[in-house]
Amino acid sequence: MLTLKQIREDSAAVIDRLAVKGYDATQTVTLIGELDDKRKSIQVLLDNVLAGQNALAKDIGALYAAGKREEAEKAKSRSGELKEQSKFLEDELRDVTAKLNEEIVKLPNLPHETVPVGRTAEDNVIIKNFLTELSLPENPLPHWELAKKYDIIDFELGVKITGAGFPVYKGKGAALQRALISFFLERNIAAGYTEVMPPLMVNESSAFATGQLPDKEGQMYHATADNFYLIPTAEVPVTNIYRDTILGEDEFPIRMTAYTPCFRREAGSYGKDVRGLNRLHQFDKVEIVRIEHPQRSYDALYAMVEHVESLVAALGLPYRIVKLCGGDMSFHSALTYDFEVYSAGQDRWLEVSSVSNFETFQANRLKLRYRGHDKKTHLCHTLNGSALALPRILAALMENNQTSHGINIPGALQLYTGFATIDE
Repeated sequence: MLTLKQIREDSAAVIDRLAVKGYDATQTVTLIGELDDKRKSIQVLLDNVLAGQNALAKDIGALYAAGKREEAEKAKSRSGELKEQSKFLEDELRDVTAKLNEEIVKLPNLPHETVPVGRTAEDNVIIKNFLTELSLPENPLPHWELAKKYDIIDFELGVKITGAGFPVYKGKGAALQRALISFFLERNIAAGYTEVMPPLMVNESSAFATGQLPDKEGQMYHATADNFYLIPTAEVPVTNIYRDTILGEDEFPIRMTAYTPCFRREAGSYGKDVRGLNRLHQFDKVEIVRIEHPQRSYDALYAMVEHVESLVAALGLPYRIVKLCGGDMSFHSALTYDFEVYSAGQDRWLEVSSVSNFETFQANRLKLRYRGHDKKTHLCHTLNGSALALPRILAALMENNQTSHGINIPGALQLYTGFATIDE
């Protein structure tokens, strides 16, 4: 979340920057200022009352010792009044502080100064467009028809077992899924990322720390009996490894990678864009997460973009890199690059990765700091990216590599699959 210092020191700039995201922060920022002023005035009153209590406590003992019982009793009575007053002020301070924090967490992260102005995906800026020539049969099939033809993914069986959006991978389909996971993990590890295997459920504090709460609670599966949330991405548990941590400057950079199933309710999604593997409630993803010194976080972001590009390129997929406009960015991102691959069977581009810098937004919620050479603590920067999300990568691989006799497996994956084609 934004710091109170950020909001108070330059309220006009905060309002202007959030307007780039299409968010009118005027009312919230004004209310935050009023609540903060009220909090400060209550704190001054409380400090004065507590100081009076402390002074009286010393006087009472001295008066009793001097035999001035009547004066001591009056001082004791006044001390009781101050105690009641301090309790009232403490309760008021707690309420105002809670309301202040409720308003602060409503504000999205400030977009980086290079974020394009725009409202929808149509306003995003294509940074790179890498097309490859595809040799396809006439009237190429979409992946859901290929999956049925070669019996490698069963969507109907998933509906029977659980519901729509929970496919069952079979035979070479399951092997290809596993191969992609291993390929991405090994490439990430070779690039300096440490593999971790986190829990698939998190508590409320973890979900709040990375920005899923209170913004996206309706999109997460909630185990109400224990108040746990199924993770929508490995970013949540992996980043929370460093919650409530103070790092030394020599510990940067911290680079982690993790494979996890991900769970998303995708409430409100419907239509052709959700068919097949395009949008699932359970899917596999390999994630990369970095914790960086603020002065080096944008170099880290561009390095992550280059790394994700190398993964997509190694699979031989047509792809493009898109810089998201303000209106299409997530609540907690400062700058995001999306990767999209071309889907020949659907004749459309599919998003397969988002690579983002959150600057201090998550770190402030995480209480994740580093101790600088000035001996003071400062907020870290956090970053994450998909490297990569499997469903749409798998869809594009199937559609772009189909032949009249089967589906060819990219050479980079054959070591992991143990086969070169999927056929009847």
